[in-house]
Order: sequence, then structure tokens, then C-alpha cells
Amino acid sequence: MTQYLDPRTGTAYPLETPRWCGEGRAPLLLTDLPGIGRDDIATGVRSIWRYAAAFPFLPRAPITLGEGCTPLIEMALPAGTALLKCEWFMPTGSFKDRGASVMLSLLREQGITAVLEDSSGNGGAAVSAYAAAGGMAATIFVPASTSPAKTVQSRAAGAAITLVPGSRQDCAEAAEREAERIFYASHNWHPFFLQGTKTLAYELWEDLGFVAPDNVIIPCGAGSNVLGLYIGFSELLRAGQIERLPRLFAAQPAHCGPIARAALGLPAEAARPTIAEGTAIAQPLRLPECVAALHQSGGGAVLLEEGEIADASLMLARRGIYVEPTCAQAAAGFARLLASGQIAPGESTVVVLTGTGLKATPRYAEMLGVEI
Repeated sequence: MTQYLDPRTGTAYPLETPRWCGEGRAPLLLTDLPGIGRDDIATGVRSIWRYAAAFPFLPRAPITLGEGCTPLIEMALPAGTALLKCEWFMPTGSFKDRGASVMLSLLREQGITAVLEDSSGNGGAAVSAYAAAGGMAATIFVPASTSPAKTVQSRAAGAAITLVPGSRQDCAEAAEREAERIFYASHNWHPFFLQGTKTLAYELWEDLGFVAPDNVIIPCGAGSNVLGLYIGFSELLRAGQIERLPRLFAAQPAHCGPIARAALGLPAEAARPTIAEGTAIAQPLRLPECVAALHQSGGGAVLLEEGEIADASLMLARRGIYVEPTCAQAAAGFARLLASGQIAPGESTVVVLTGTGLKATPRYAEMLGVEI
């Protein structure tokens, strides 16, 4: 029987009662699921819901906007040939639609009608859109210093925006307090979100003819894609569908890379501003779980300098791939890992590109010296 699980203490909680954390605000996962095989895929469904048999339970009416089934493009880059997984081909322009679709679908099935999220970026946009599609009320907490342009997408979807004085951490703490009143459907906290991001593993497996790639390089902030991929590929291994886990590598900015630093055995450093702002998470909730996933897969991490991230962004753009610098750092990580010999040219390496460059046009204008 599937349950919520606190992986640090082993405490389990019944899945039937909606909750977003364990005792003492412990972040939760779910107990292991058995995984599915190719015959369990609903091949007539063109979204992540083709893998619905892998979810902990099935909602009667999933909230879906056609998320998933994103292109996997083989492309020769300066460092070598990579498989680019184009996750910005999503309704709100980022990979977070996978998590939002599953999280809100399962919560609505459990009777939740109003949700709270704290995010000024892609997470807030995804939760706002899927709440709107599902007839749910959404409240998004954002730092008061946030540029108004960053909340337009959420406002357009009908979400209520609350501006919180102080830092990003102050905003998160305010949301946790408000969770006493509105259910906290946080993309950082709720384990159902990871049930959505795990579909990326199933999709890559299907994309590659039902085999696992050798390596996956993932732009990493709080680690929901790292954990989602680890959960999904572990299920496939458990189900006997793959012979081994792919090696997972987290790409983070050197200016703010706590998960990469921990994975590499480096001392923590204070966060500094970075061009890869979508991954600038100074205090990731599931840091030990992310590090364990990287190590258990045989992978690791790479820390990127600002110049490397900017160069990778423009390099991709000049090949027609217009993505956020946040995820372009995965391409920079590919070059670094090849140069160090940690991955080999003949291996199949997926570079996960998580968000559209349209959300970072002012940043590109800066890099190009263009006024807008």
C-alpha cells in the first residue's frame, strides 16, 4: 500500500489524508511503487498521462493541457553530440507542468479545491495554469521585490498574487504559515509533484526505444527533476524494464550550487546572484535525498561559472535552441563533463532543457548589448 514517507526517519503516513509535510515540517516522498512496463503505456494518450498506471492512484478526471511528449533532438554541439530534451515545449513554457498536472489532479481527487504556492517563476506559472484548468483557486506568494513582469502569467490565469516583504526565504516562511488556512501545494514540498517529474524518466525510456540513456545532465535548483528522474528510472529498474540506472549529473551555478557542492564534497558557500536565476535555491529542502540520488546512480555534479552559462546560452540560441540560461547550464555541464572524462563521446547523453528563453528575453538583451 502506497503511503507518504519521511525518508529520514522512516515514518509513514496514510496517503488518503492530504498532507504536504511530516512531523516537524519534514519533507516527504512516497513509498516505493513497482513501476510499469511498455504494455502498461496508454499509447492513445499524447501527454504524461500515458504513464498513468505508474501513479499512486488514478483521478477520475486528470487536469491535463497536453504536457509531456516533448521533442528529443540529437544535435552536434561544440563539445560533442548530445540528445537535447526540449522540456520548454509545455503549456506554460517549462518542465514544471509535469509536476503541476499530476499534483493538482491527485489533490483535487482528494477534495482539495484551493491551493497555495510560493514562486515568482515557472512553478507559480504552472500551478496557476493547472489550477485554472481544473477549476481550483490558486494563491501565489511572491517576494515584494519581484518584477511585476514575472507574475503576469500567473495573474492572467486568475491566480491571486500576494506580495511578501523581505527575501525569497521570508516568502517561503510566510507561505508555510498561511498553509494553516490554504492547502500548501508547493512544487518544492509536495511529493505528488515528483510523481509528475518522474514521467520524464518514462518518456526518455520510451523515446530511446525502451532503453535507458547512459547519462542525463539536469539543471538543478531544488532538485525536483533529479529526484523525479531517479524515482522514475528506479521504478523501471524495479519492474525489470532497464538493466541499470543512467548516471545523473546535476548542473548548478558556482554562485549558488548547494546540491552540487555537497555532491562534490565541497564546503558550503554563501549564495551570490547568478544568470541562472531559476536554479538559485540557497536552501534546497531535499538536499541529502538529491545527493544520494546522484551518487546512487553513479553520477555526480558540476559547478558552472557565469561566463560558461552565458556562452552556452548563446551557443544554443545560435543553433535555434532559445532557452533560459538557467537550463542552458546543462549544456555547459555537458562540455565540462566530456572534457574531464567523466562521460565519454560514444555514450548516449541527454541534456535536459527545462524552460523557454522567452521568459528570459531581458537577460538575452543584456548579453547581446541590446536595449529593450
